[in-house]
Amino acid sequence: MFRVTVQRSFVAQHFLTVPNPGPEGEVHSHQFTAEVGFEGPDLDEYGYLVDIDAVKAAMATVVDRYRDTTLNDHDAFAGENPSVERFARVFCEEVVAAVDSDVPERARVTLWEDDEAWASYETTL
Repeated sequence: MFRVTVQRSFVAQHFLTVPNPGPEGEVHSHQFTAEVGFEGPDLDEYGYLVDIDAVKAAMATVVDRYRDTTLNDHDAFAGENPSVERFARVFCEEVVAAVDSDVPERARVTLWEDDEAWASYETTL
């Protein structure tokens, strides 16, 4: 099985909308680190699982959308609690939609919230 992973860090804000969120119910920032990985058993005609530059470009677009903003203000989180779990799914779906490759079978985003906790989302392609 081949695996390719690209990593990028950025700062974004959010506030949790669950009952009794404590201090997390106030707008606060996190240093997020997104690790986007693709995997599959085969390579394309050029020996790539996925074009790393295409992954970097897709990640840059997603990071630019959320960097220095409040997640709660984005349509992707409308009416939803902007948890790191939900953000991992949103991030994954947006990157996968932007990367054009038929070779990988799976994609996974691991999204670190500061350096203490992470959540991941994995999908079949």
